[in-house]
This record gives sequence, C-alpha cells and structure tokens, in this order.
Amino acid sequence: MSGLRICLIASSRFPVSEPFVGGVEAPTHTLTRALQARGHSVTLFAGHGSDPALGAQLLTAEPFEPSHGARRDLAAPPVQWMREHHAYLGLCLDLAATGAARFDVVHNNSLHHLPVAMSSAIGVPMLTTLHTPPTPWLESAVRFAADRSRFVAVSAYTAQQWRGSVRASVIMNGIDTTRWAAGPGGGPAIWFGRLVPEKAPHVAIRAALHADMPLDLAGPILDDAYFEAEVAPHLGPRIRYLGHLGSDALARHVGGASVTVVTPSWDEPYGLVAAESMATGTPVAAVARGGLREVISAESGRLCDSEDPAELARAMLEASTLSRAETREHAVAHCSIEAMIDGYERSYAALTDERRAA
Repeated sequence: MSGLRICLIASSRFPVSEPFVGGVEAPTHTLTRALQARGHSVTLFAGHGSDPALGAQLLTAEPFEPSHGARRDLAAPPVQWMREHHAYLGLCLDLAATGAARFDVVHNNSLHHLPVAMSSAIGVPMLTTLHTPPTPWLESAVRFAADRSRFVAVSAYTAQQWRGSVRASVIMNGIDTTRWAAGPGGGPAIWFGRLVPEKAPHVAIRAALHADMPLDLAGPILDDAYFEAEVAPHLGPRIRYLGHLGSDALARHVGGASVTVVTPSWDEPYGLVAAESMATGTPVAAVARGGLREVISAESGRLCDSEDPAELARAMLEASTLSRAETREHAVAHCSIEAMIDGYERSYAALTDERRAA
C-alpha cells in the first residue's frame, strides 16, 4: 500500500528504548521500525528516554508538577498518574486541533484511556491495540469512542475478554526473527521478563530445583521487596541473575538455553517471551494462562495447567528435548513481524478508505 502518515501513540511510563522494560515497549519499537521500512511516515509519541533513532516526539516536554495546594488535596491521585494524564491530555488536544491535517490514521498503542475517550474530537480515524484485559478506565472510554474507531487485540483470548465492551479483531504481536536468531541451545534453562509477582519467577526457580536444572534469570527488578523475599535467597551457582539485558545480549543467552520457562500468575494477554524464545530455537515450558495457548505449539513447547513444581519440571525436561529447528520454524511461520505488519496495514487501509468515503 502507498505510504501513510501514521501517528503512533506509545506508553508514557517506560521509554521505547533498549533495554525494554515490558511487553508493550518492545513491540512498539519493532512496529515503528517495520512501518518506516515499508515506506510509511511514522510520528511516534513516547516517553522520555525513547530511542532517538525512531524520531520519537515526547508526549510532554515538561512533566506535570502539581502545586503545593493541589498536593494538599486529600483526594489527589498519585503524581505519576497525574503526569500521565497531563501528557495524554496535551497530546489529544493537540491532535484535535491539528491532527486532521497532519495524519491519515492514529494508532493508539498505549494503555491510556484518553486517546480512546477523545477519539471523536481528534478527527482522524483511530485504531487501538488492546494489550491488556479490560480495565475500568478503558471500558469507560470505549463508551465514548468515535464511530469510526476500530480495535484489535493481541490474541483471540484477549479479544474474548473484551467482547462485553467492544468487538476486536486479532493481530498477534510479531517479533523480528532475524534479530532473535537461531542459537545453539544446550545451556541452562532461562526465565526472562519483569521480576514481579504477576510474572512469578519464583515458580520457575522451584521447578528448576525440582528438575535439577540450572536456571538463569534476566530482566528488570520492578519490585525490590518481592525480589529480596522470593528470588535473592535462591541465587548461587545453580540459580543466577544476569541483570537487565539489552535485546542482543538477551537473545544470545536465550538462544544458548536448553528451555525457556514462562510462569505467569495472571492471564497473559499474548506471551511475547515465548515467541522470542521460539525464534531462537529454544523450546518453551509454560503455565498455560491466557494467550500462551495460541503462541506455543506441541512442536515448540509444553504447557501445564498449574504452578505445581513437579508438573512444570516435567514440562521443562520434555520441552528441552524438542527439535530446535521445528521450534524456530513455528515462530517464523506464526510469530513474525511480517504477519503483524500485514495485519496492521490492512486495518489502516480499511480506516482510511472509510474516511475517504465519508
């Protein structure tokens, strides 16, 4: 399709930059670069510290600081919440004033409610990607979304969760399978992601100890108390914490692992970690929550229905024997960035065609 002028709205909480903090920032970075490579003009609005190579514009140049009097309000929300509200309010008002002349489509890839709530005022067709289960703020915003707004979910599971509020088509997240290249395997098991209770690395530790497999952990520590209580006591020669790694270093460690362990204690909307691991040829052993059942196949991993250490240990041992070539083939066929971009281009085209017809 011919090049479009795309306004891509990202998260303001974490920068769209290496090393990525979460499962929204990495796909946003990949999406921006891939759309630019296909000839689209992408203006990315993102938080402070985002990759300058993307040409990102800050969501707000000056972070909001409430006055002393406002801070004394007993009902005042947290300052971080107000800063995000301020950033998205400023962006949406700017788009309402000038967006129709600057952009063909707005792709809301953030988790914030204001772009959806103000979509009818913006005057540019908007596509919103649903990265999470329904939240009260977003459910409220959907009630006021413009008629021409469209929604996509990152898995069929997530689309079903939203079915009571909005109908969403499905475009699964894609990964750069050249960057997540095939690795030799044979090393320790690995767990990677945010070290927080809902990602449950402590479950992976218990299973690795039960399986008598060494385990590496990688990712940002976002809950110090949890890390000190549930992870740190187990660290040693068999259980290692590698730190918060950039994508290249992380891909090398994942590609050298015998198996990746995925242990969500909530319903995972997609399962980016699993897709990245499979692209390197490393099979996955996962607790079957949320969209993970759509990402992992029998050729690329093993799923278990509980966090029981013995059951997950069996899944780790079985997955580690699977063909690395077939595991990567599954990722290339089902989790590639090309499939994701094809899906988004079709959605953009439908929105712009409707705009022209109107």
